[in-house]
Amino acid sequence: MLEQRHKDKRKEPVMKLQIIIGLIAALLLTQMPIVGKYFAVVNTMIHESGHSLIALITGGEVRQISLFPNTSGVTMTGHSSWISQFFTSIAGYVTSSLFAFLFFYLIMKGQYKWMIYILLGFLFINLIFWVRNFYGIFWIVTFGSAFIYLLRSGKEGLIQFVLVFIACLVLVESVTSAFEIMWISFIAPQQAGDAANLARATRFIPAPLFGAGFFAQSLYFAWMALKRVFG
Repeated sequence: MLEQRHKDKRKEPVMKLQIIIGLIAALLLTQMPIVGKYFAVVNTMIHESGHSLIALITGGEVRQISLFPNTSGVTMTGHSSWISQFFTSIAGYVTSSLFAFLFFYLIMKGQYKWMIYILLGFLFINLIFWVRNFYGIFWIVTFGSAFIYLLRSGKEGLIQFVLVFIACLVLVESVTSAFEIMWISFIAPQQAGDAANLARATRFIPAPLFGAGFFAQSLYFAWMALKRVFG
């Protein structure tokens, strides 16, 4: 047991360096117009899946998910109650932030297989049940194929770095996308996506308040994730 702890301690600086590199790479890559947006869609998939899962849990239905090359996404759902609609609208940004934290937690615990299972689960469920637009199917097939090929290659060091990069990418996108919706909610409240939907659903809570809430929770989960690494 003592020897294992020493091994874990020796691995920590290497893992911290990988995460720092992953965060920088994610920040830079997401600024690129085509390639960066292609990789950033992984966060969009998680975001839209969050809407879908909560819709189902609260008694609603999922009709279709669309993923687009500009990293936007649309989930068409039906709801049996106001409560279902409300929590479904909240779920997207919270799910992205929660999974960003979960991925970092699994990485720091060395549980890479669980992260692989989660990603493959998202890809499979979306392809079979929800995503129907051309780009969405194209993205899932190409991203999923590359991911499976990487896993079958058996190159553990490369697999580990790719998983760290994906975790960093989801973390960066969960924060930046929440900031964007907050910004839009202040300058164009009617166009603020989930924040606008929640404002219409509640009628007395303005979109900027929901936008600020989305951004605040993304910062909290990001802080909790990075705290596990550097705290």
